[in-house]
Amino acid sequence: MNLSDHRKAIDHLDRAIVRLLNERTKHVLEIGSYKRKHGESIYAPHRERVVLQRVTRMNRGPLNNEAVRAIYREIMSSALAVEKPMAIAYLGPEATFTHEAALQRFGTSLRYVPLRTIADVFSDVAKRRADFGVVPVENSTEGIVTHTLDMFMDSDLKIVAQIVMPIHHCLMAAGTRRQIRRLYIHPQSLAQCRGWIQRNFPNTETIETSSNARSAELAARDKRSGAVAGLLAAEKHGLPVLEHNVQDNAANATRFLVLGRQSPPPTGRDRTSLMFCVADRVGALHGAIVPFRRYRINMTKIESRPSKRKAWEYFFFVDCDGHAQDPRVAKALEDLERHCVFVKVLGSYPNAE
Repeated sequence: MNLSDHRKAIDHLDRAIVRLLNERTKHVLEIGSYKRKHGESIYAPHRERVVLQRVTRMNRGPLNNEAVRAIYREIMSSALAVEKPMAIAYLGPEATFTHEAALQRFGTSLRYVPLRTIADVFSDVAKRRADFGVVPVENSTEGIVTHTLDMFMDSDLKIVAQIVMPIHHCLMAAGTRRQIRRLYIHPQSLAQCRGWIQRNFPNTETIETSSNARSAELAARDKRSGAVAGLLAAEKHGLPVLEHNVQDNAANATRFLVLGRQSPPPTGRDRTSLMFCVADRVGALHGAIVPFRRYRINMTKIESRPSKRKAWEYFFFVDCDGHAQDPRVAKALEDLERHCVFVKVLGSYPNAE
């Protein structure tokens, strides 16, 4: 085939792709109509996961699986936008890692609402000003985001999905590396890049900012300034990236939660998050975790937080394998309730890949 033949073949395939995409969307609209009639959530993370797993299994290249997932993420995002105008609230401002995580989960076709605080995200979803919310919950280097956990104490929202995203920090500046006299950086980013900064900019003034996006915005105003932030912030403010991956830990990642009002059904590979409070007596915590061992349920995390209601009273947050509807998990939760003064399931959702 010559160049003209290849282009004609591409034109023919493009016509078929557009036709099939619209045919696929018609089926999505019928499914959406059924869900609305039966009071089901339009967004189905369990079904999304099945689709992505299936299309990557079918992939024979030359596209890699990451590219196929990205394409299908946008196909599903477009379909969601046609089904129902959806708003996704997230801890802002724009071009933060939370914004990037939201885009990674929902694609670019939906409406995104940046909010100032984690509490604002919870409030917007609870009051139905947003369909879903995205908030950070823990970083592999710096640990838990305590404010997110605290919000669950009084919220009826459910965790409907999680996003585990590698966090790559970049050095960016309008000028050259030698010109940099001050570095703008968010406190969390500073904690994750402290060693690199001490080695490379030991005598440079470090100025903490309210967000990664703000760091890039300030650095863009002055050629003698630089910023350490994410690639999305560099793109938003037109800053050249002078060095990629400046985080101290190459495996640096942040886990984000997707907040909604309905938990998804079991998929066979799920995680359940819950919180409980035990009585103030010897062995109370041991008695609370015994049911997980009895029913052979893997606890992947346990974290304590002050209740803020009574001095020296604590809530425990637990992540475990399985769905709350799974028989073994359901039995463990029943036993847990007998040992605790308070138990609350925060959500069961597909486990991240």
